[in-house]
Amino acid sequence: MPSKKFTTLDAAKRLMGSMEIAIDNMIEEIKRPVDSEVNGSARKAELQSIKQTAVDCKELLLERQRLEQMMKDLTMGNGVSDDKDYTGGFAEKFSKK
Repeated sequence: MPSKKFTTLDAAKRLMGSMEIAIDNMIEEIKRPVDSEVNGSARKAELQSIKQTAVDCKELLLERQRLEQMMKDLTMGNGVSDDKDYTGGFAEKFSKK
């Protein structure tokens, strides 16, 4: 039985699924309440960790948006070219970096 041929579109679909799981996990981590027993530098570190997770999640969402556009292009037969701009869309233009 021949092995399945690797395609960029198939890999992109698998990556999209993994990104969705990662984003969901990050959102759940952000929603978790800060321990009220923690004070001082430990509390600050925990809050900083939550903030960093939120920033990482936003970046992952933007990358997912680019991947989604790339997949649309591949599906429509446009292919992927070096000069194609996958920098995101409306949401990214108005997000704070």
